[in-house]
Amino acid sequence: MPSPGKVDLWHPPGGPGIRVDSHIYSGYVVPPFYDSLIAKVIAYGENRQTAIARMGIALSEMVVEGIKTNIPLHVDLCQDASFRAGGTDIHYLEKRLRS
Repeated sequence: MPSPGKVDLWHPPGGPGIRVDSHIYSGYVVPPFYDSLIAKVIAYGENRQTAIARMGIALSEMVVEGIKTNIPLHVDLCQDASFRAGGTDIHYLEKRLRS
């Protein structure tokens, strides 16, 4: 869900295998009419398990204060056994959000 408002604090994650694409900064005001994607975090590694582990670390380092984000959802997804095993399809998130 979009969450307009002022970003009080922004600290992007970093490290090996992590890329962050964003235009926000501490003090940035997210307008009410916008694409809800304010940052994209990409994790990669030698295999799926490495990439997921790196993403989990990156999400734990990421700080966005002042607006709501879906970081907790992504942390939960990184810990989900089905997702970690790769046993998901395009309906995975939709089903998960319903339960």
